[in-house]
Amino acid sequence: MFDTAKKQSKIRPLGGWGGFLSPFWKAWLGFGGLLLVFLFSLISCNDDDTFTTSQQNRLYIPVDTLKMDTVFAKIPTSSINFWVYNNSGDGIRCSNVRLQNGNQSGFRVNVDGIYLGEKTGYQTSEIEVRNNDSIRVFVEFTSPDNGSELYKKIEDKLIFRLESGVEQVVNLNAFAWKADVVRNLEVKSDTTIDTTVSGKALVVYGGITVDSLATLTIAPGTTIYFHDDAGIDVKGQLICQGTAEKNISLRGDRLDDILKDLPYDRMPGRWKGIHFHSSSYDNVLEYTDLHSGYNAVVCDSSDVSRRKLTVNSSTIHNCDGWGILSYNSNVYVANTQITNAYCGCVAVYGGEVSLIHNTIAQFYSLKAGSQAALSFGNQIGNLSYPLTKLEVKNCIITGYADDVVMLGKNDSVALNFHFYNSVLRTPEVKDTAYVKYFDNIIWEDVKDTVSAGYKNFKTIDASLQQYDFHLDSLSKANGAADAKWMLPLNREGKARDEKKFNMGCY
Repeated sequence: MFDTAKKQSKIRPLGGWGGFLSPFWKAWLGFGGLLLVFLFSLISCNDDDTFTTSQQNRLYIPVDTLKMDTVFAKIPTSSINFWVYNNSGDGIRCSNVRLQNGNQSGFRVNVDGIYLGEKTGYQTSEIEVRNNDSIRVFVEFTSPDNGSELYKKIEDKLIFRLESGVEQVVNLNAFAWKADVVRNLEVKSDTTIDTTVSGKALVVYGGITVDSLATLTIAPGTTIYFHDDAGIDVKGQLICQGTAEKNISLRGDRLDDILKDLPYDRMPGRWKGIHFHSSSYDNVLEYTDLHSGYNAVVCDSSDVSRRKLTVNSSTIHNCDGWGILSYNSNVYVANTQITNAYCGCVAVYGGEVSLIHNTIAQFYSLKAGSQAALSFGNQIGNLSYPLTKLEVKNCIITGYADDVVMLGKNDSVALNFHFYNSVLRTPEVKDTAYVKYFDNIIWEDVKDTVSAGYKNFKTIDASLQQYDFHLDSLSKANGAADAKWMLPLNREGKARDEKKFNMGCY
C-alpha cells in the first residue's frame, strides 16, 4: 500500500548485386522466369477452371438470415460480412446477384468487391466462384425514417441466381428504432432530458456541455447513447436522479456485437464519460448506470467546503480510463459498484471524500497493466493537494492483483484518512505510524483461496466480459459490516438484512 511511486535492424542496399551477376547468370535467370510463367499457365488450365450448369452444384452460404438486430433509424451501421464458398467440385458462375428491393430498404451490399448500387442497378452479373474458392460479402444498413412507427422491421433479400437457374437467398432484416440525434448540444438554461415520454432513443454526437449557469436534469428511466467522441462536460449542475425501478443509463451507441455473444456494450472506451469542471457543484448521480466509457467521472479541483458530487446507489463499470477520479473535491459515494477501470476504479487526491457501503473491484482484463482498485493520497505526480478527510466504511476493495490499495503521500501536506469495517486486498498494515487508521479490517490474504479476489463474487468471466458483483456465499464480506455505518437500502433499493449486514453495495 505504501509504495509511492528495440534495436533497429540495418538493411544493406542491394546495389552491389548487379555487379556480382555475370551475363551468363542473368540470361539463365531470365530463362527461369519464362519457365515459371509457362508452368503457371499449365497449372491454370486444369479442370478447376471448368464451370458447371448442373443444378446439383451449389454455393455453400453459411448464413440463411443476416440479422442487424436493433439499429437507430437514419444512422449507418458498421459492416457485417460473411463468406460464400464453392466446394461443389466445379466452378460456378452467377448469372445475376441482386438486392431484391434495390434502394428501398436501406441495405447496402458489396459482393466480391462489386458494390450493388445505383450505377449497377443494385445487381451484378460478374460473379464467378472457382472450385474450392470463396468470395466475401459485406452488408451495411441505414434505416430510412420510420414515419409514425417507433419500431419497424425492415427486410430485404440478397439473391444469387446461378447459371443453372438455381436461386440461393440470404434474408436481410433489421429492427429500426426511431431516434433523436443531437450534435454538440449546449445547455444554456435549465433543461430536462426524458426519453420515456417519446419512447425514442437519444443519440449524442460530439457531446453535451452544461453552461455554468444552467442545470441539466436527466429523468428516471432515461437512456442516453453516446457516440465515441461524446461525453458530458458539466460547468453548471447535473442532476441524474433515477429510482430503484427506473434507473438512468448512460452508455455507448453501438448496439451490435464485436464477436458472437460479446456485444460492444461490454467493451470499454465506447464514449468519453462525465467531466465536472471546477465551477460545478451540487451534482447528483443516483440510481444511475454509467458503463463502458473512457473516464467515467472526473472531478476537477474546487472549493472543498462545498459538495461537488453525490453518487448514490449507482454503477460505474468497465472503463478504459478512470472509474472516479477526484482532485481536491468534496465527494460522497454510497451504495455504489465501481468496477473494472484500467487506470483505477477510484482515485482520490486531496479534498474530502466519503466512501460508504461500496463495492470497488478491479478485474479489468482487456490489457495488461491495470491500476489499483483504490488510489488515494495528497500527491499525484508533481501535484499536491491536502487530503482533509477520506473515510471508508463497510466497503469491499479487491481485485486480481495482490495489492489493489495504493497511497501517494507528501509529508509536507495534510493527509487524513480512516478505514472502518472493510475488506481490503492489500498487505496488512503493521507499521505503528499507520495502524491507527484501520479499524476492524478483513485483510485479504492472496494465499486464501476461499475469499481472495474474485472468490467474493458470483460471476467473474473475463472471456465474455460478464460480471455479477453480488456476494458469493463464501465471501468473508457476508455479515461483516458494522451496523453503525449501515445504510438501510442497498444498490438495488432493497432493504438490507437487519440480522446480517453485508459489506459492499449489495
